[in-house]
Amino acid sequence: MAALEYAVSEHIATITLNRPERMNTISREMLDELCVVLTRANEDADVRVIVLTGTGRAFCAGLDLNEAASGEGIGTGGSFAATLDLRNTPPTVLHAIDKPVICALNGSAAGYGMDLALGCDIRIMAQEAKLAAAFVKRGVVPESGGTWFLPRMIGWAKASEIIFTGRTLTAAECLAEGLANTVVPAEQVQAEARRMAAEIAANAPLAVTSAKRMMRMGLEETFPTHVQHVYLQLLPLFASQDFQEGIKSFLEKRPAQFTGR
Repeated sequence: MAALEYAVSEHIATITLNRPERMNTISREMLDELCVVLTRANEDADVRVIVLTGTGRAFCAGLDLNEAASGEGIGTGGSFAATLDLRNTPPTVLHAIDKPVICALNGSAAGYGMDLALGCDIRIMAQEAKLAAAFVKRGVVPESGGTWFLPRMIGWAKASEIIFTGRTLTAAECLAEGLANTVVPAEQVQAEARRMAAEIAANAPLAVTSAKRMMRMGLEETFPTHVQHVYLQLLPLFASQDFQEGIKSFLEKRPAQFTGR
């Protein structure tokens, strides 16, 4: 049984963490494989949206601590610092890709799993799912983006409270804080993620990826600089077949048929 599954249908790539007996904890091998499939989905012209999810009762319970305890896992061994290329780790790759990513939280996410979920653009959570920021309780910091994501998402004070206490948030709390877009019964998570992915995929893919790129750049830019970059991004979109199709379908009062060209 593959620890990571990848499938594409109807312009949606689904990446599934598949170690339910270990609550989908991330092994050293899964790190590399996750980078590969994320990059593959981003480069596939047929893929317009990515859904990241898990099997079983958890989305991802973090890094595999059983491996770490045996001396074979992530963060162990004297060669760790010399061999880990931070440019090619899943959180970095996930942040860099231009296609929208929906996290379908079939269950709870802790530690690394929480950071992985926060790195996605949209989160759909099962009602019983939780986000556990247990880093300081394990003697580490949010190593995969949490200290970058949380202050930007919910403000410095609330992020400090969650990270410094190592607090666990219920799905209802995540929804109230804006960390979850939607909360649904567990049996509806996959269908809701698929529904939203299909809604996104029906739009002009070049425009969607450009919008995500502009949003990411806007986090670090002044407003005048950002407006200039948006203008430069519009020029190739105006010349695209999809732009013409968007105008034509609007005038003809019919659904657009976008091709990504």
